[in-house]
Amino acid sequence: SQISQVWNTTLVQVLRALPVLGLPRAGRQVRSVEQEVLWRLRRLPLRQLVLLAEHLAGHRDSPLLPEVLRKLELRWTELEGTRTVVTLMAKVGHLAPALMERLEDKALELAEQLDVEEIRRMSVALALQQRRCVPLLRALSYHLLQRPPELGLPVLTDLLFAYSKLNFQQPQVLHRLSLELQPHLGALTPAQVSRCARSFAALRWLSRPLAEGIAQYSLDNSRDMSVAHLCGIVVSFARLNFQPSSGEEFFAMLHEQLQGQVQQLDPHVLTDVVWSLCVLQQARPPYLHQVLTPEFHTRLRGDSSPRAQSSWLKLLHINATARLEAPGYRGPFLPPEALGGDGDGDKDKDKDKDKATPLQRGLREALPGALGGHDLGRYDVRTVFGWDIDAEVVLDSDNKPLPVGDFTAPHLSHSQGTKPLPPGAKRVAFLRWEFPQFSSRGRELLGRGALARRHLRRAGFLLVEVS
Repeated sequence: SQISQVWNTTLVQVLRALPVLGLPRAGRQVRSVEQEVLWRLRRLPLRQLVLLAEHLAGHRDSPLLPEVLRKLELRWTELEGTRTVVTLMAKVGHLAPALMERLEDKALELAEQLDVEEIRRMSVALALQQRRCVPLLRALSYHLLQRPPELGLPVLTDLLFAYSKLNFQQPQVLHRLSLELQPHLGALTPAQVSRCARSFAALRWLSRPLAEGIAQYSLDNSRDMSVAHLCGIVVSFARLNFQPSSGEEFFAMLHEQLQGQVQQLDPHVLTDVVWSLCVLQQARPPYLHQVLTPEFHTRLRGDSSPRAQSSWLKLLHINATARLEAPGYRGPFLPPEALGGDGDGDKDKDKDKDKATPLQRGLREALPGALGGHDLGRYDVRTVFGWDIDAEVVLDSDNKPLPVGDFTAPHLSHSQGTKPLPPGAKRVAFLRWEFPQFSSRGRELLGRGALARRHLRRAGFLLVEVS
């Protein structure tokens, strides 16, 4: 009955204290205080609104929360101080996208005043909400580089997580993170080391001293490393195409740890691991056999999810490795009908043309003129190895182009021609520096690129890379 006489500051403090006292949310006392706060929202100072928002973030079913967020959005120009902005971004930014946009604008104004801890919290908030605000990330990166060294282990790991989550590559910051993280490796848990390796791999950033340190950490702590941790590290090394200097010892330890554990791995994880061993030229026949058996790959063929599609593409690469780089392997292999790769009759070819980059379109336009005819080249070739070739040409011993469709093409699932290549003739494949089907997954380009080049060369191609 006397609630209207309570001062604003005390009223907000009472509302925050009631849950601690154990009063029920639906009780008369709590509803009375909430109603009074609702009536006064327009008159509350901004500081009290921020405190309310911070408190109500843990009570999302409260009828007050939408109104508080709406008032903050209307009064965002009154925000002052970096702590307030960082707190709102971390606590309620994910609940109000419009408010989050205003907070990002305000954070950009105040970026110079942020300390290292606030930069860390703001970066993590952006990462958790998947908000890739490039101007703000650039400002945070610049001011982070102006701060003194020794960022501290929690700051290093959280910033690395945020940058990888947002796929934001800033070379100077990544160089600093890798340089300062290296001395702390011994203090990290196996799970943290694995996460750091995966983050750098996602960012396509290879610091050889740090990667060597991770490999040595794995050897020194092999008894504490679970198979999942080791799988994360070997997949990261493969994506970066990194071979540790202690490779013999490292892979011997890895094979020993994997022995007897392969069958227990998730099918997608197992596919990633075997694919990684193919990239690093460490795939043994038992691994190839495990993922190329019909019982294994038929489970993936009926799944249309993005992850299953990615795993299936890796199975094509593994199958190519088994045929081209594993002379001691006798099977099984993927069935021919599962390989696809019809060079001229793909249903999706028109769609691919619509998505072609300027470099691809330029190659398609220029090459027929240089060769002397369109039938002398084959374009947008999908091979049975799982790799796309932008263009393919057959040259005779005098380097003169021959009609490519006249000759057998073992790299295609359906060959149009029947003639064998003449003596001295060679196939030439034109590749962009990144493969078209991986434009949305460029983070894996390094390892994939190395594997593709090896496969195509072993299949008898001369490679011409254009950029």
